[in-house]
Amino acid sequence: MSARTKARKRALDILFQSDIRGEALPTVLAAEAERAANEPAREASWLYAREIVDGVIDNQAEIDELITTYAKDWSLARMPAVDRALLRIGVWEIVYNDEVPTAVAIDEAVELAKEFSTDESGAFVHGVLARIARAG
Repeated sequence: MSARTKARKRALDILFQSDIRGEALPTVLAAEAERAANEPAREASWLYAREIVDGVIDNQAEIDELITTYAKDWSLARMPAVDRALLRIGVWEIVYNDEVPTAVAIDEAVELAKEFSTDESGAFVHGVLARIARAG
């Protein structure tokens, strides 16, 4: 598993925790940063995870607007928390990170959805991210 794939899983963890616990994203990120400081072997995945989460924090209103616009008939509140987090990661990578090819961002989000969410989530995440990518 690549460092970036591991980083996406860490970012998913942080976004999911924040959402489920109702804690501010910067608070959960700070706690994870403290934990990461004690795990130098995981530094490579931590750096990109932090970049993702910082990017989501900085652009959350725009990211959520894109998701809401392109998730036909689905509000953010109605989506499973894992899907919501994965869509935020995917949108950030597609729209704000030029280093990640769009196809890679979509594929990684879909694979994580298949692993951690519902049976329908992979197709749902793919559809929303593909529509956003085409519109961009």
